[in-house]
Amino acid sequence: MGKIIFITGGARSGKSGFAESLLSGKDDVLYVATGIGFDDEMKDRIRRHRSQRNQSWETVECWHDVAAAVRERLAGRGRVLLDCVTIMINNIMVVDSRVDWDTAGMDEVDRVEKSIRKEMDDIMRIASEHDRELLVVSNELGLGIVPAAPLGRHYRDIAGKINQMIAAAADEVYFLVSGIPLKIK
Repeated sequence: MGKIIFITGGARSGKSGFAESLLSGKDDVLYVATGIGFDDEMKDRIRRHRSQRNQSWETVECWHDVAAAVRERLAGRGRVLLDCVTIMINNIMVVDSRVDWDTAGMDEVDRVEKSIRKEMDDIMRIASEHDRELLVVSNELGLGIVPAAPLGRHYRDIAGKINQMIAAAADEVYFLVSGIPLKIK
């Protein structure tokens, strides 16, 4: 049957640590990391995440064709942790899409959103098709101000829609505030 657990909250709210704590003592975890080390700050974040992760977990680093990468590595893995959807969305929008977000029409925005939605659908289907537990981490971006730049607005809107999609499909949803998990579903 599978199970989806969705973990959301603000930046640096403790989402990753909470997700990892839910898997404490489990060695059958496939960890999907979506970050790219574009600069020294991100490289340092990636290094810290790697060092804090359970070393018995297998890690795959990717942000597109995630479902295919996961399916290739599922043997012997009962749980999948995807960290983080909003980083994945950012990478698809900025690295893969080749869209000029300052001048993009809604047809381009819709095309990119549709491809991200398909990517997330494919990932979530793994839980049911392969009877696995899927933990999904994503930032909640809708609690702040409206971004001034078109890229920021489109990013916030797409991430919000994808988060809603994940939450609707999830068996459990947690919202992290200052390191404290609130179970909301």
